[in-house]
Amino acid sequence: MILRDKKRQAIIEAAIAEFQEQGFLGAKTTNIAKRASVSSRTLYNHFPSKEDLFDAIAEIMMARNSTMAPVPYDPDRPLKQQLSEALETYVGVITESQTIGLNRMVISELLRDLKRSQAFFSEMATHDYPITQLIADAMDAGVLRRADPNYAASQLLGLVKTFFFWPEFFLGSKQDTSGIMEDCVAMFLNHYAVET
Repeated sequence: MILRDKKRQAIIEAAIAEFQEQGFLGAKTTNIAKRASVSSRTLYNHFPSKEDLFDAIAEIMMARNSTMAPVPYDPDRPLKQQLSEALETYVGVITESQTIGLNRMVISELLRDLKRSQAFFSEMATHDYPITQLIADAMDAGVLRRADPNYAASQLLGLVKTFFFWPEFFLGSKQDTSGIMEDCVAMFLNHYAVET
């Protein structure tokens, strides 16, 4: 990694820490520069404003949430098992401690700034969830009834996030989720599975 990239990374890490501790409004670019061991001029060469720095961090959060590759449907395996495995992997990705921290920092600012929130969610709408592919393929194979796969994926992930993401996001610790994933998948299949 070249020195310029190292400095940029240091600034981002310092900004994340500053935003988490002080909130977006309370965060000071001078403190971020000090934390990153760079001059304010260097910080502004990389990020002309605090808003630009926040936007870069929001992009990193979206990238972290999207690290899981799309999951294809395997016609030789039960769909219930494939959905459960894919969802377990997805939950692992979105509840990783650094990802949770980034989500807290970004979402707190989105709650404060409606325009930024609207822009963020417009961008998020262009990203497919990793299980969308699995659901679309299963629909094409006739295992699930035909519907909008993005809508179906959002429904399923809404259920899953209620029990696996949001409690950890708000409470800071994993909850007892024994049997819940199976229930979420069963509810989804009860609505979408094609009767054989």
